[in-house]
Amino acid sequence: MITSKDNEKLKLIRKLAERKHRDRERLFVAEGEDLIEAAAAAGVEPEFVLRSGEDVEPALLDAVSGLGSGTRVIGVYRQRWADAVEAPAVYLHAVGDPANVGAVIRSAHALVGGTVVAGPETADPFSPKAVRASMGSIFDQPVARAGFAGTPAPRVALVAHGGEAPGGSAPVATLCLGAERAGLPAEIAEACEHRWTIPLRSGGAESLNVAAAAAIALGRISSAALEGGPETQ
Repeated sequence: MITSKDNEKLKLIRKLAERKHRDRERLFVAEGEDLIEAAAAAGVEPEFVLRSGEDVEPALLDAVSGLGSGTRVIGVYRQRWADAVEAPAVYLHAVGDPANVGAVIRSAHALVGGTVVAGPETADPFSPKAVRASMGSIFDQPVARAGFAGTPAPRVALVAHGGEAPGGSAPVATLCLGAERAGLPAEIAEACEHRWTIPLRSGGAESLNVAAAAAIALGRISSAALEGGPETQ
């Protein structure tokens, strides 16, 4: 039973709240029974797991928790990055909100598989918020670090205006998504073979959250795959 806040495992968990330490140690933290169970279901072994009242005093575990209400269990896991980018890929360029990154990972895992690519200026997919938003998909869904040039063609850019409705006859190997406010840089959108714009109803919200937009587009790609359509070729 851990009874000191100076325990090395607790100190490591505190450090892993910062990206520089995650990058250096190649480790990340998962909190909560659902995430620990998701890792086990995926066959991912932890570096260690601390359970409140069993391995560590509850107050000490709560003190290193990133959850406002504290936690019953925290696990530390080794980061796993994909060596190659497999289609259908999702390319994230400067998606800065880790919760959006995690949500896209979850949608990709649920709908298409392939590889999620964390491009330049994209939030760390192994940050606590991204891991929680992935709802455990981070343990199953391959994630890679690469630039736009490292993604397979043909590519489709998801843009706010001027594109076709998702679907149609356009084949898709990579879905490209940009920053929450700015979207994709013009040079990347123009380099894509196709552009999609999700139609919005008149009088409704002017835009969609990037994670919601990704889920809609990935749903179309998934439907095409189930139907044997051209998007999967």
